[in-house]
Amino acid sequence: MKHPVDAHVGKRIRQRRWMVGMTQQQLADRVGIKFQQIQKYETGMNRVSASRLYEIAEALEVQVNFFFEGLEAGEAPETENDYLADREAMELVRIYYNIPEAQRRRLFDLARVLGEAA
Repeated sequence: MKHPVDAHVGKRIRQRRWMVGMTQQQLADRVGIKFQQIQKYETGMNRVSASRLYEIAEALEVQVNFFFEGLEAGEAPETENDYLADREAMELVRIYYNIPEAQRRRLFDLARVLGEAA
């Protein structure tokens, strides 16, 4: 049975990988392992060692603590309303950050108005 923290870390690996537009194979190549191992990390089926997590963080250009964001001491990881677990949402976020800042701000304001009207 997978531990909730391992599942959370794996989800954060997947989210960051999607955000930077990297495939499992590309991440595996950068870390020096097979892509199947990345799959197991992302599902939480395999626990990521500290040294491997450090290598993954370097490959994904984040600090190691990124993978633990959202965890509170003594609490189970949040699973409800996890919009960033959705591939479409992650793609939307990635595309959003490719838009020039001035246009992105206007798009954000439009989305806020539409969301409030719904």
